[in-house]
Amino acid sequence: MSEIVVSHGYGASDDSVWFPYLTERLAALGHRVTVPRLPDTGTPRLEPWRKAYGEAVRAAGPAGSTVLVGHSIGGVNVLRFLEQHDPEANGVFAGVLLVSASAHEVGYDELAEFFEGGFDWERIRRTARHFRVLQAIDDPVNQPDPTEHVRLFVNGLAATAVVTPTGGHFGATPDDHIEVPEAVRLITDLLTA
Repeated sequence: MSEIVVSHGYGASDDSVWFPYLTERLAALGHRVTVPRLPDTGTPRLEPWRKAYGEAVRAAGPAGSTVLVGHSIGGVNVLRFLEQHDPEANGVFAGVLLVSASAHEVGYDELAEFFEGGFDWERIRRTARHFRVLQAIDDPVNQPDPTEHVRLFVNGLAATAVVTPTGGHFGATPDDHIEVPEAVRLITDLLTA
């Protein structure tokens, strides 16, 4: 059994957007999905989010059979967690999937601290075997050009990207309960890569 640990986004929780769908689909394939409820989701702060996510990742088990997933600002939280992860001491993760994640600030002042100082791409690259990115062209958050974020992730992480013509932010509000089969496919791909 493999572990998938998801970092939800701004204002969301474990039962938001496509997380129930993801949990059901991956459980049917024999995997366990954990979506920890990060603190103060309406007013997220980097350090408490990174810490809570790190605790859930450590509880999941060995890094080699674990995939990390981040949606929206949750993807940035995953990257910040990985910047502090020591792959020599704690292992290399099977993979990372970033869904509708931002590679730089997109105009939300309350989330600015998540982006301060840019990312240490080289350090992050060493923490997982493979990186995948899922982004929709019509994403209303990662503007003005959602593909710019994709390009930065592809270049910085040597990631493979899937860009869809539609899908928006893959859940614009926490109560948008949608199905994202591409996320399931990308995670199973990471587990077998």
